[in-house]
Amino acid sequence: MIRLRPDLAALPAYRQGRIPDAGERVFKLSSNESPYGPLPPVAEAIAAAAADVNRYPEAAASALTEAVASRYGVAPDQVVFGGGSVESVSQVIRAVAGPGDDIVYAWRSFEAYPLLTIGAGATPVPVPLTADGRHDLPAMRAALTDATRLVILCTPNNPTGPAIPADELGEFVASVPPEVCVLLDEAYLHFQAGQDAGAPDADPGVALLREHPNVVVAHTFSKAHGLAGLRVGYALASIEVADALRKVAMPFAVTHLAQAAALASLAAYDELAERVASLIDERTRVTDALTAAGWELPDSQTNFVWFGLGPDTAAASEVFAAHGLIVRAFPGEGLRVTIAEADASPLILAAAAELVERGLTNGRHRAG
Repeated sequence: MIRLRPDLAALPAYRQGRIPDAGERVFKLSSNESPYGPLPPVAEAIAAAAADVNRYPEAAASALTEAVASRYGVAPDQVVFGGGSVESVSQVIRAVAGPGDDIVYAWRSFEAYPLLTIGAGATPVPVPLTADGRHDLPAMRAALTDATRLVILCTPNNPTGPAIPADELGEFVASVPPEVCVLLDEAYLHFQAGQDAGAPDADPGVALLREHPNVVVAHTFSKAHGLAGLRVGYALASIEVADALRKVAMPFAVTHLAQAAALASLAAYDELAERVASLIDERTRVTDALTAAGWELPDSQTNFVWFGLGPDTAAASEVFAAHGLIVRAFPGEGLRVTIAEADASPLILAAAAELVERGLTNGRHRAG
């Protein structure tokens, strides 16, 4: 039998949100996907590109790179694509860290962070979130040592929802030694209140990148753009860091179909922004109703809400399932519930009400 790395034995595999069984009539709210199908011009671009799937895609994704670079006012050499933003995060980790190096991130946050860290041979340093589901920036700063090579900030945070305020983010980045990379994972930026998705200059990560060459920003087409099934994301970085990312990137990771779809989606941004605004409105309706009903939940700036139910999580997940909702359970911690089809929202509220009736709130609900 071949000899495997012993540190992988204790590492859980990434767990995808449950997919409905064939014929099952439920709402899948477990993967933070967009409920909308491709925009018409995006569907047309995919159909046209399908004729060339016998050919390898252009590895450099030149047209898409130019479009993204123009959008954010950076040089094309500063844009590096990957198979979703998770692959961009992986590129950063593998480019800056290895055995003996530390990677600091908030916890709980995106569950791929520890998997990718250990996969690169580096040491994960998780820093607990605050009680309201936010990054504890002072504690993260205190966790930095001479062994730290990377700090990951997920803003807005998955799975709890809050975003790091721009002023606090700027102060934190300025306090990090310039030889330590700071990765801003902005997968859910489009859903952030007050963030004009149509105004790239308002992106806090890109603004910090212009000031601090140790900053890397990760974006994705999976969430707001609704292209989760095509796997396309990218990193924005200094030219020096971007060159390193390209050296560890998976060749041909972004398919021809994905490139065509992403390019068409960027061109149809006004229509896309209407969809994003609709999801934000639905999130506001749901969270306002939950707050009015007595729930005390983190301030979500994403397309999901977080119920920090601790030991009540497993039982609460069954309650949501009984209401026809597949949600994402993090055992012993809480439930993440995606805001998707408007028809699912009344069911979310009904399930939350039943949790209160059954006392499955972990103290996250105030009576009266």
